[in-house]
Parts: sequence; structure tokens; C-alpha cells
Amino acid sequence: MVDVNQLIRNAQTAKDQGNDSLALDYFQQALSLYPNEVGLLSACGNLCVKQTRYEEAAGYFRRILHFNKSPEVRNALCYALQALGNQAQLNAQYQMAAACFEEVLQHQPGNPAYWYNLGNAQRELHQLSAAANSFQKAIAGDPSFADAYNNLGNIQRELGQLDLAIESYQKALSINPNLFHALSHLVHQKQHICDWKGEANDNLMNQIEQIRRWVKTKPEAQISPFAFLAMPTTTAEEQKLCASHYVEQNYRALFDLGKKQAYQHNNQPKSKINIGYLSADFRLHPLAFLITELIESHDRSRFNIHAYSYGKEDETPVRKRLIKAFDSFVDIRAMNDLEAATKINADQIDILIDLTGFTHSSRTGIVALKPASIHINWLGYPGTMGAFNNNDNDALFDYLIADETVAPSPTDFCEKLIYLPCYQPNTKRAFSTTTNKAAHHLPENSFVFCCFNQTFKITADVFAVWMRLLEQVPDSVLWLLDCNQWAKENLIKEAETVGIEQSRLIFAPRVPSEAHLERQRLADLFLDTLPYNAHTTASDVIWAGTPIITCIGDTFPARVAASLLKEVGLTELICESLEAYEQKALTLAQNPDVLKKMKAILSDAKTKSNLFNAHHFTQQLEEHYQSIWLTHCQDTSFRQ
Repeated sequence: MVDVNQLIRNAQTAKDQGNDSLALDYFQQALSLYPNEVGLLSACGNLCVKQTRYEEAAGYFRRILHFNKSPEVRNALCYALQALGNQAQLNAQYQMAAACFEEVLQHQPGNPAYWYNLGNAQRELHQLSAAANSFQKAIAGDPSFADAYNNLGNIQRELGQLDLAIESYQKALSINPNLFHALSHLVHQKQHICDWKGEANDNLMNQIEQIRRWVKTKPEAQISPFAFLAMPTTTAEEQKLCASHYVEQNYRALFDLGKKQAYQHNNQPKSKINIGYLSADFRLHPLAFLITELIESHDRSRFNIHAYSYGKEDETPVRKRLIKAFDSFVDIRAMNDLEAATKINADQIDILIDLTGFTHSSRTGIVALKPASIHINWLGYPGTMGAFNNNDNDALFDYLIADETVAPSPTDFCEKLIYLPCYQPNTKRAFSTTTNKAAHHLPENSFVFCCFNQTFKITADVFAVWMRLLEQVPDSVLWLLDCNQWAKENLIKEAETVGIEQSRLIFAPRVPSEAHLERQRLADLFLDTLPYNAHTTASDVIWAGTPIITCIGDTFPARVAASLLKEVGLTELICESLEAYEQKALTLAQNPDVLKKMKAILSDAKTKSNLFNAHHFTQQLEEHYQSIWLTHCQDTSFRQ
């Protein structure tokens, strides 16, 4: 017969010798003989915690609670559940994380940290209202909880409550002025609502300068690279630094895990290269209007084309067409980053192209694991995705697809550059039924300046130019996208401040894409923004046949419209300064014959320009895919 006391002595000896695994085995054997012995349950639970086996530990502490409901036991269970929840969140198992934090709150309902963690898990599960409630309870338990205010602001932003989000970010910063990400979020949302004023340190430009200083001096400052791109005065060098800091802070653990995972790659020349496209936006989204014909045009005799989708299934004809266009379409929403990377590697993807980048719903962590032989950054994010240790040799991506207009200086990028004549592909668009000015509240005999860029791209300097144009062109109106009520109110106030009547600003509601394309044909001249240009919107307006005037800047997002205009042969619409931009717009508004000739050029561009020739674009892109694959196979440094 087994001597339980001997098992316990063996367990204690193993524990004293540092062999926790063996000690746990002996205690578990003893527990099988005395399953309700609290001391044995406690020993097993504590050893499981020590070995980070938190789920098992929680099970032991739950069993103890049946016999002993002391605060010490509850605390032990709470600790295990908290650790298990954090572990689950790290592994993107958010359902498990939420369940852990909900259980722990049954024992400590007033604990702000647990409410905060539950809110984070709920946000990842897209349970936004529940997450907002959890963050509010965290704040109720600890009114000085700056991060809870910040994360509440994130939820309010996603719910479209931009005014409340701004208040939450401001509150977070009043508690902790060095909460870097909160200031980044605050600035970006102030840009969304066109709030350019403020007093002293609350002034938008002062806040942007503070963020620029942090990027240059505080590597630990977590600043959203996408938000940073849109901030006036930021440089390409700073944007590169911001991206690299962000990569180091957010993806280092996955990068190191990928090294341990040691995915195997077949780095040999082959008759057909496996291409994978990774995106959240294989749906009714601007990305679809860029890539659909490209995917359909790929040469299947040389390439296998795979999709890895982590965006919602919107059941639109656009998504159905894309699903049909790929050779395989894998929905990876239910997979965590490691599972998705393992699937991509198992499919033997040679070249993986991330079409989302640091934009909303990004799954950049998949790329950090390095599941393919080659990784390319393209289209979704107009800039470098950074490097670990701020060292280009450790770039997150191997290549970035660009052109000489958007990326004239390779040193601004961590990736190697693949140059095409124009980096942006396009799918031919469809128009809805013919419309007229009256249907859109546009005065019949007016000259229509328009800008359908999102409001975060509108800056005070650019808007001032627009107001001077309205002042100098009688019977002109400015047609803008109605993005949110606060931006509309602020823009009207800005206009009235300089003597422009509210009636001359006309706001277009969001409509289906075909109707949006059709109505753009009613505009006379599209006025671009700086430092963040129209991108897909620029292609839309060119397809609609409306001239677009742009001011070229120094960074990738400030040079996209210029790239597109070069491709259609209208370089005269590219200006080097806002002064030249203003003068060119005025000249065109006062010379209808010149404008008419430009519209004729754009009309011809639909069939004669390569901008909308997806087949031609695909052939050029495929040559680069072939070339970098051959280079990769010949480079022995890649071999494992």
C-alpha cells in the first residue's frame, strides 16, 4: 500500500532540491488518496502557480473554497485567475481572459485592476458597451486610474463618441501628463473633429511638438505610427523612428517567439511561387477597389495566390468577388497570431504581403513571427513599418512596394524598396445612376470646390487656403465629407470667423460607393490635403474625371496624389508649396476652358493610362515577385 506520508516527504525533498515538477507529481499522487485534503490542494495549487500553470492552480484553489472560504484562499484564487487572464490575453485567447476576470470579480467586485483587465478583454471581443462599463467601474474604484480613462476613451472613439473620447483622454493626461499614448490619441481625435485651437499647452500644434520630442528622446513612448503620420510638421526620419519604437514595444516578444519557433522555409527555386495576401479588408472597403482586378489578373501558371483574412464577413458582392478571385481564402479571425502564422507557414507561403499595416484592426504580430520566407509591406500603411532595435537589418518587413515619387529617399525606410512606376494598383469602378447638383444641395450655377478626404487630414493652414479661394471666387462653394458632427460645427465656425457664410460649406453624407463616385463628377476641382493626401480617394476622383490639385510634401502620405497625377500625365496639378497650390486653384477656377481640357485628359486616362490597367500593373508586380524570390534563393544567408 502506498504510504501517503512518504509521498509527502518525497515531494518536500524534491521541492527543496528545486525540482518543482517532481514535487508536484508526488503531491498529486498523495492527493489522489486524500482528494479533500486542503493542505495537499494548497501545495498543488502553489506549485502550479510557480510553474505558471495557472489554469490548474485555479482549479485547486476553487476546490479549497468548498471547505475554506477565508480571504487567503480567495486571494490565491484571484491571483491565479488574474495571471491566467493575462496569459490568455497575451495569447489572444480573449474569451478565456474575459471569463477569468469575470470570475475573479465575483470574489473582489471592487478591484479596479480586475475591471480594467476585463474591459481590455471585452474590447478585443468587440463588446464595446460592456468594455465601456468595465472601464467606468475601474475608474469608480480608482478615480486616479489614468490608463482606465485612456482605454475608456478608446472605446468611446470606436463608438463614435468623439467628444466623450477627447474628455477621457484629457482626464487621463491631467492625472498623468506623461501618458504618451493618451496624448497621441487626443491629438488624432482633435484632428478628426478639426479642433485646431486651444489655450497654451492644449493647443494642437504645441501638443504635436511635445509628441515629436518624445519620439526623438523617449524610446519607451508608445505613439501610434498611423496617428503620427497625419500630424503636421513630422518628418520622414521621425516617422521611421516612431514606427521602430512601436515595433520594439509591441512585437518584440512575438519576434523572439518566432525565432524559437524556427519555421522551416523551402528556399529553393520553384515553378510556382506561393503568394499570400494578409488583410482585414477583403470586403466593402477602399482596399477592394485597388486590388480586386490585380488578384484576378495574377498568372496562375507562375503563382498560387492565397488570402488570409481577419476582417469581418460583410456578405457583399465585393467580398464574394474577392473570395472567388483567390486560389484559397482562409478566414483566420478565430486564430491567434501564433496559430495564424503556423497556418501560413504550413501552407508554404513564400512571399507574404501585408495589406493593412499599422491601421485599424492590424494583425502585424503575425508578420513579427516570420511565417513566410519573404514579407512585404504594401498599400494599407503609407510608410515604413519600422525595425527592431531601430536597426534596418532587423526590419519587421523585408520589402516595401513604392515608387520614386512617394519614396524618393530609401534611407527613410527600414525595408528595401521595390519601385513600380506607380505604387498604387486600381480596379475599374462602377457608377450609380446619373445625378445632378440639386440632389446634393449644390447651387446650380456654382463653382464646386470639393474635398472628400477624412476630416483628420484637414489642417488649419490648408483650410485657410480654401477660405481665401471661396472669398476670391464668387458663387463658389466648398463640398466636404460629413465625417462627424463636431468637425462640421468647427469648420463652419472657422469659416464664419473669416467672413465665409455657413451656406457656402456643403457637407455630403456617407453613401454607397457607386453613388459616391457618381456625385464626385459634379465637382469642378478637388482640393487635396497636406501632409496627408487623398490616397484611394484620389484614384476615385481621377476615375470620376474631376481634376485634383495637390501640394507635394516630404513624406510618403504627402506624395501619393502627386504619384497618381504623374501616372495620368497631369503634373501641372502638382504644386511645391501652399502658395503655389492656392494660386493654381484660383487660376483654374477662373479659367473654365483650361479646366475642361484637364477633364478631357482624365477621361482619356481611364483607357489610355496604366493607372487603371490592372493587367499591366500585375505583370510588373509579378516580375518583382520573381526577382526577389530568385535573389532570396541565391542568398545563402537566408538558408536554415
